[in-house]
Amino acid sequence: MPHSSAPDRTAADRAATRVAPTDRLAWLAAWAVVTGLMLWPALWNGFPLIYADTGGYLMRPVTGTLSIGRSALYGSFLLAGMPLDFWPVVIVQAGITAWLIVTVMRLIAGARPLAAVLVGLALAILTALPWYAAQLMPDVMAGWAVLALVLLVVRPDALPRWQAVLLAAVVAVAIAAHMGTLALCIGLLGCVTAYGVAAHLVRRTVPLPRPKLGTAAAAVAAGLLLAPLSNLALTGHFAFTPGGSSFLFGRLVQDGIVGRYLDQHCPDPAISLCPYRDKLPATADEWLWTHASPLYRLGNWQGYGDESARIAAATLRLYPLDHLAAAARATAGQLVLFRTTLAVSPGDNADALDALGRLLPPDALARFHDARQQREKPDVAALNLVHVPAAVLAVMVTLYGIAGGRRRVPVPTRLLCGAVLLALLGNAAVCGVFSNPNDRYQSRLIWLAVLAAGVMLSARPRESGDPDANPGFPLARE
Repeated sequence: MPHSSAPDRTAADRAATRVAPTDRLAWLAAWAVVTGLMLWPALWNGFPLIYADTGGYLMRPVTGTLSIGRSALYGSFLLAGMPLDFWPVVIVQAGITAWLIVTVMRLIAGARPLAAVLVGLALAILTALPWYAAQLMPDVMAGWAVLALVLLVVRPDALPRWQAVLLAAVVAVAIAAHMGTLALCIGLLGCVTAYGVAAHLVRRTVPLPRPKLGTAAAAVAAGLLLAPLSNLALTGHFAFTPGGSSFLFGRLVQDGIVGRYLDQHCPDPAISLCPYRDKLPATADEWLWTHASPLYRLGNWQGYGDESARIAAATLRLYPLDHLAAAARATAGQLVLFRTTLAVSPGDNADALDALGRLLPPDALARFHDARQQREKPDVAALNLVHVPAAVLAVMVTLYGIAGGRRRVPVPTRLLCGAVLLALLGNAAVCGVFSNPNDRYQSRLIWLAVLAAGVMLSARPRESGDPDANPGFPLARE
């Protein structure tokens, strides 16, 4: 089979995906509608949604200090939107989310604007996505990073230069906004690299599509650099956002691994945790966030970081099988925790309420307290009667996309499905193992499966004799 040259292929890709002038308005309208759909929880609430950690992010640029798991870069984004009640923050978050959805529908599914709007409507009704887009938290950015990497790897030749640059910037900012996204992106890039090596090795016998990693790898590298540089600019410290070892240690406390180590090594004056071995909290959250925790008596994450890292390393050496079993349980547990939640308890939101009470002017503070989240304390559990089964069904459809639909599902759609499943598994491992299973961690990504299912329903079916359904992802041929 003849193989066209790279320049010809690139030109053909861009010509095939170029938006006709008559369609530009339709795509712009689709983007605007999906943006509005992503904002509905904030509009219903009367104010952007908050979470317990919102105040921690917001105070980073105000105090010029680093804090456990709180990106100063995202905090500065919140601070910039504060004069307008943070509405610019959620509008930007909703707009970027909508742009990625519309771009995926256009370039991966080959769909029309109306299909993109319908998929956006499904995401707004069936998933927690709009609740994250409308929230003053960087959680929505994890999904951004996955979709941006997919587009950069699967359809690089179909992207105008400005879109490729913007997608790379989205990845970099998402990484700098949350260290968990860094681990997720590195894992995805590693999987794609391994796939590319396999495609190269079997190119003589099996025509596998080969990925183009240049821009995607550069985007992840930019995020690696942006994270410490942004902290340097905003806090004076050239360092990644701290807290990884503290979160891991909390999970080891919860799993009983730290308790086992203390039982075998205490009393020991060199181990400052020994006096508290009978007072260890039962959960990681209690270890990290309650003031009765030994962590606070030992200097919090700043003062107790060195010893916690030493104990964690020692337990890994002494109890490797226990670590493996606990990691497997945490990953499996995180995979099935993806309910939609909303923080409404004043006790849970104490830090956010304190920060907003200190920084917002009186009129804005009155509008904040008048929002449904604070005034009515709504219970969103009923949403999960729809969100949970929709997610389970979407994961099954996504599995079919890579396992059972090879004859009918186009190559780019199969690759999207594979990337989504890898992202869900990788996110469960990163968050479950290095932090602690929590519904929020997986629900901020599970919507990707619903999007992948929507792409499958919208994508042009492969035609007989059309093995290369994606001109932007060439098959490996001699």
